[in-house]
Amino acid sequence: MQAIVNISLKEGVLDPQGRAIARSLGDLGFSEVNDVRVGKQILLDVDETDPARLRQRVARMCETLLSNTVIEDYSIDIADET
Repeated sequence: MQAIVNISLKEGVLDPQGRAIARSLGDLGFSEVNDVRVGKQILLDVDETDPARLRQRVARMCETLLSNTVIEDYSIDIADET
């Protein structure tokens, strides 16, 4: 099964990359953009058939390695989950 992990900076954490993108977009004429926050997406293909167990395992992966839970939030989507 495939798990999709979306990681973003927590609210209130400074995002210099997002700020630079927002400024550049404004310079390029996209003045309607007020704010940009940059994150990352990780796609995991895992040998697991139980969506609940997969979600639990991926959450553990996030807590252990994939995200810095001090400054980042994460969400998990299971691709084959109905």
